[in-house]
Amino acid sequence: MHEPRPVTSARLVVSLVLVWAGSWSPGVEAADPLPARRSSRLEKTTAERSETASRLRELYRGPPAGWPAATIDPGVEWRELGLLPLVEHPESNPPNEAKTALGRLLFHDPRLSASGQLACVSCHDPARGWADGRAVSQPGHGIPARNAPTIRNAVWQSALFWDGRAATLERQVEESLTNPTEMAADPDHVVALLSQCADYRKLFARAFAGRAIDFAGVVDALASFERTVVGGRSRFDDFLRGDASALADAELLGLDLFRRDARCLTCHHGPILSDGRFHDVGLSFYGRPNEDLGRYAVTTDPADIGRFRTPSLRDATQTQPLTHTGMFELPGLLAMYNAGMPVLRRHPHQEGDPLFPVKSPHLRPLGLNGQDLGDLAAFLAALAEPVPRSAVRSPDLPRSDAPAVVVER
Repeated sequence: MHEPRPVTSARLVVSLVLVWAGSWSPGVEAADPLPARRSSRLEKTTAERSETASRLRELYRGPPAGWPAATIDPGVEWRELGLLPLVEHPESNPPNEAKTALGRLLFHDPRLSASGQLACVSCHDPARGWADGRAVSQPGHGIPARNAPTIRNAVWQSALFWDGRAATLERQVEESLTNPTEMAADPDHVVALLSQCADYRKLFARAFAGRAIDFAGVVDALASFERTVVGGRSRFDDFLRGDASALADAELLGLDLFRRDARCLTCHHGPILSDGRFHDVGLSFYGRPNEDLGRYAVTTDPADIGRFRTPSLRDATQTQPLTHTGMFELPGLLAMYNAGMPVLRRHPHQEGDPLFPVKSPHLRPLGLNGQDLGDLAAFLAALAEPVPRSAVRSPDLPRSDAPAVVVER
């Protein structure tokens, strides 16, 4: 569990992060690193914390319908935290075991990529919460470079990628495979690869009876596999199932903060702790070399400048660094949200710029103290999924029937 962080540490984290990001200037300012509009809460004694946790345990012991009223911004349509629902498969891509098995092999096979070195698992590693642990994936291969989001629980997201450019897992798979800044796969090459492998031919025939090997089948198999990458075994899930002892006192205090005084539930709600919508959190770096306009690149709607999809907070501690920029470990990000996140200030030449981004009105200084931030971090750690050995173990990939090409020197 994280040690409580003093408020002075929050100021230091905010300052260092903004300086490191090159964003602390007359044009970009933090929203009161220690907000003057709202003084920080007093820290509790050990006895007071124990008493508060005991009281909250009784309140949260029952079903969510009886929990304390949540703090939600007016006009926000939200859902209470809860257990993950059953997975639904589209009629156009019904599941079967052979299709899932084929998708798992393809997910681990780097030969699909143009370089022959990059597989889906390269950026979505089960040992790293189905992300990759790097700040950004494929740095230098595309502008802007972004942090790889986890694919765990992606089946319940209504829009995929940070900018929401894919509406289905099938579209997400196809985009990732063929995008020249990602795997850059050539569909004809992928079909030839499977056609030249006896094991792939057999698996494809079992997965798609009577169907010739085609790229659309590869996409469907990968999407079917991704629909099996779901959570639901965290300690918080145990708590939701009725095990009141599944959360320690600090984690329970963090849950209450998450739902109320920290105001997290406004955007991170429902079973996957995400509203699935797009918000500007002040990290577009508008007008700078590392500018990322987010959702706007998809919709061209000026209102979407700098907006990014709300990530799920399930497995947040397993998928660090965080945000689309990959700039933050959890303590630093909590400190930034406590400060209200950065506020862009217009330079003189930007006056009247209709595309100048506007930070989400849901973000404001919170005035939380070091104990609060530590409790929030503890609750988020309770959302982590166990990592089964079977998920981490890579499968043996089929060998090609085609003769090896000998290059004479």
